[in-house]
Amino acid sequence: MVLKTIVPSRVPGVRIPHSPQNKNPSEWKGFVIFTRALNTWIKKLNKHTMQENTFMGHPKGLYILFFTELWERFSFYGMRAILVLYLTAKTDVTNPGMGLSNTSALELYGWYTMLVYVMSVPGGLLADRFLGQKKAVMLGGVLLSIGHLILALDSIYSFYTGIVLIILGVGALKPNISTMVGGLYKRGESGRDTAFTIFYIGINIGAFSAPLLVGYLGEVINWHYGFGLAGIGMIIGLLVYIWGQKYLEGVGDFIPTVRDENSKEAVPLTGIEKDRMVVLLLSFVVVIVFWGAYEQAGGLMNLYAKEKIDRMVGSFEVPASFLQALHAFYVIVIGAPIAWFWVKWRKKGLESSSLFKMGVGTIITSLGFILLAAAAVQVTDSLDGKASIYWMLGAYLLHVIGELSISPVALSFITKLAPAKYASFMMGAYFFASGIGNKIAGLVGEAAQNAGEHAIFIGVFIFCFAFGALLLVFVKKLNKLTHGADDVVPAE
Repeated sequence: MVLKTIVPSRVPGVRIPHSPQNKNPSEWKGFVIFTRALNTWIKKLNKHTMQENTFMGHPKGLYILFFTELWERFSFYGMRAILVLYLTAKTDVTNPGMGLSNTSALELYGWYTMLVYVMSVPGGLLADRFLGQKKAVMLGGVLLSIGHLILALDSIYSFYTGIVLIILGVGALKPNISTMVGGLYKRGESGRDTAFTIFYIGINIGAFSAPLLVGYLGEVINWHYGFGLAGIGMIIGLLVYIWGQKYLEGVGDFIPTVRDENSKEAVPLTGIEKDRMVVLLLSFVVVIVFWGAYEQAGGLMNLYAKEKIDRMVGSFEVPASFLQALHAFYVIVIGAPIAWFWVKWRKKGLESSSLFKMGVGTIITSLGFILLAAAAVQVTDSLDGKASIYWMLGAYLLHVIGELSISPVALSFITKLAPAKYASFMMGAYFFASGIGNKIAGLVGEAAQNAGEHAIFIGVFIFCFAFGALLLVFVKKLNKLTHGADDVVPAE
């Protein structure tokens, strides 16, 4: 509990110095000295209370959400790592799968990933209108745990039942747990952006470890053991969330819709709130552009690495699939330094708004495609038709630097600008925009089959660089529409 300091002039019954009632100035002076001493004590008590509820400068609730999301992403990425392989595995082998064709498996996988993103919208509405974010996350965790464990059963019915439960679970959990991270901080508090970077590192620890552990267990030993391990990971995350409720008091609770006392209708958005919603919608365009470029990693760049990159390191050939872990590895390694850089940048008095970071991130992401274009030139000029793996390592590094200036920043930006009654819905809209970006990434990859990789890489570079530069040109005008919501208030 945080105590409020006392303002003498607002205490009932206190005579103000310039009031005609105050005949004895010494009384007033004594009372002022007393209230100042009391306020000093209250501030020290509040500081001590805050220190007890924080760890490494952030609320302990952040780390509860960190580990909950880490295990949720472990379960999600673990299941994703073996899903298509399971679908295409033959039915008459030692570790049998479903025996689908590549086309059918990819079509099913595409519907699955799309629905996971789309369900974030009704998941956000569920929290805003009925449950609140805290209970929606709990519901999502339960559905995910059951869904993954059902997948561990060897049955066609259990497979589709498990898939449906996972889609519903991710839809309920994903947008709301991100919104709760923002709810740990007051408006204008400087630690919010850094908190989302910490949270984002947790996501990528799960994303990095899951394909290695779940992937090995499922592909080498038994597919259903892999699905079961993903479920165990989600159960661990759910238990952490339940245990940590004491650190999440007052965060993510249901906020009833405010209605006009006379008409009983919902109070409409104010002009300032409408301006902020416009800026949020424009930021979603940035999200779509970024993920449309970034997600080439799973399609076009993945095939490119397999077919046209020299992956020999000494006498060892690096599997193309291993490169998929690079993104998460880079995030874990450089996530904190990037957050530190932006904090130092802001303290120097330089432009550090969320939109500015997103513009810079888009430009840095575009530079990664210059390296890929250079690799395409080397493929053409080399005798063996392959390029050095270092082009890929550099491209992935630049993409992750761009990612860390966009994705966690965008999550934080939403919690700053979205009206409280639409907070989870807008977070769901963010993930919906990410889904559109993923779809665009697939279309770009398909176009490369005819246009050629070099042309596509150059095209993506030009578009992203120009888009990022355009955003930087208009960043000051767009910042005015936030009406100070993105500003950092100096700590007392």
